[in-house]
Amino acid sequence: MTSQASVEYHRWLSSEELTLGEKDELLSILEDEESIRLRFSCPMSFGTAGLRSTMELGIGSMNRFTVAAASAAMAKLVLDAGGEKRGVAIAYDSRNNSRSFAEISACVLAERGVRAYLFDGVRPTPELSFAVRDLGAIAGINITASHNPKEYNGYKAYWEDGAQISPLQADVVAGAMGEIDPLGSIPRLSLLGAIERGLVTLLGEDYDERYLAAVLETAVDPSAVPAVSDSLAIVYTPLHGAGHRLVPEILSRMGLKKLYTVDSQMTLDGNFPTVKKPNPEYADVFADGIRIANEVGSDLVIATDPDADRIGVVCRTSDGSFRTITGNQMGALLLDYVIRGRRRQGRLTPLDYAVKSVVSTPLADAIAEREGVVLHDVLTGFKYIGEVIYSYERSARPGAFLMGFEESYGYLFGSYARDKDAVGAAMMITEMTAAYRAEGMTLCDALERLYASYGVYLESNIEIYMEGLDGIERRRETMRRLRSESPREIGSDAVVSVSDYLSGKVVSLLDGGEGETGLPKSDVLAFRLASGARVIVRPSGTEPKIKVYLLVSGPDAESASAAVEAIKEGARALV
Repeated sequence: MTSQASVEYHRWLSSEELTLGEKDELLSILEDEESIRLRFSCPMSFGTAGLRSTMELGIGSMNRFTVAAASAAMAKLVLDAGGEKRGVAIAYDSRNNSRSFAEISACVLAERGVRAYLFDGVRPTPELSFAVRDLGAIAGINITASHNPKEYNGYKAYWEDGAQISPLQADVVAGAMGEIDPLGSIPRLSLLGAIERGLVTLLGEDYDERYLAAVLETAVDPSAVPAVSDSLAIVYTPLHGAGHRLVPEILSRMGLKKLYTVDSQMTLDGNFPTVKKPNPEYADVFADGIRIANEVGSDLVIATDPDADRIGVVCRTSDGSFRTITGNQMGALLLDYVIRGRRRQGRLTPLDYAVKSVVSTPLADAIAEREGVVLHDVLTGFKYIGEVIYSYERSARPGAFLMGFEESYGYLFGSYARDKDAVGAAMMITEMTAAYRAEGMTLCDALERLYASYGVYLESNIEIYMEGLDGIERRRETMRRLRSESPREIGSDAVVSVSDYLSGKVVSLLDGGEGETGLPKSDVLAFRLASGARVIVRPSGTEPKIKVYLLVSGPDAESASAAVEAIKEGARALV
């Protein structure tokens, strides 16, 4: 093998920068051409979601060398903005190497004169977003791969508004990374030296109080939990992650007396030994929690992912079994609860607003329309929800931010942060559960009541993985093909319009009329069908796959389920 990947591999293998253990790691793939190609053909691409890859040596992976290079590039972005004295907040989750990567980041920044605020232990992602805003920092870095499998880690970059960086800023960082040899000696101070020089400030548990106070202020009805605290029991698991301390703390401060934790999953462990994937979207992560719930008589099990920005819930049904409340269903339940709760208290105005992603349930649109609340649709990515909040603040437009949510189990209820917050969502879900318990209802009962009022809305996702070196090109080619050969029907349902968020055009297939999406450019296609259903296709920004979203509704569960199945195979055939 004489490819460029092989040349780069042998350059790394012969480098004096590597430890003996690292040399052994590279020697173990000496005869593995595919692994060498995957690790050394091309560097990771720094985008608005930062970096994310498996942890191993190579330019295409997360390791101490590539993290140092990314931090040197982030330092350029900060220095160009004159933000070195304002500093950069840095947090990390429970994954293997996360603490080490965070410390490397702080030390690289410090060597370049950029101040860093480094959390002294694992913290939720939303607390990092809060800290950027609260401290007046110019930027933030979060070491996490969210809900990905244990082999992964990531590097997420934030700007002064607390949201992830813009595409233009990502281009600056990517360009700077392209000029840095990660294997070269990237200067950095020692952590102790940086602390002694006042260039790194450690943030301890006392800082958590500021974050928790901001979360508690978003409660709709602080009396709801105390009113049923003698009977309300909830089971919680952090899935070995960053919610392990602050979620129980916030629930205790709400007045919850009966919180049962899944002890086997309360330990911080980047190997996530009790689950296949630490993702609260997956039903199997709730197995231990459901067992405890049955023992203690709880109707609800809550799980948060390793960086505590996503939250999942299973609820007991009338027959005693547990069912998943999907991200879309929870978003609709929470929106309905927040609106009605604020109205009861006289705290709702016609100018109040909520925000959701375009791939999230249309049930939220129906609720907002009936309740007289403004609902904004944005592209997938919580930074776009943050942009709507910022636009209100900047223009001094009246109207309170009620909540933002994405179908992928992410929710935010206050403007203190600009990323999804599982700590705040755990609080609001618990409050909502308590309020319905006072009415003799579970969340499953409340969902059925919502469907009885609005009709049944069902959503389903299809994920097509395209991995390997050619995966990126295969995903691009799939999207190009769908644009050039737009389907006329999906299943037996005719396509009546196509929204191309890359071109910004909405085209009617009935009369050829054109309109505008009104949203920033993004590689997303949405097909509206004659039945009213929508099929949306987009490549994932964090995993090597294309996602297809099916959004349907019907007068009852049977008809809605039939509608999903009728278009599912046709939708799968698209990709």
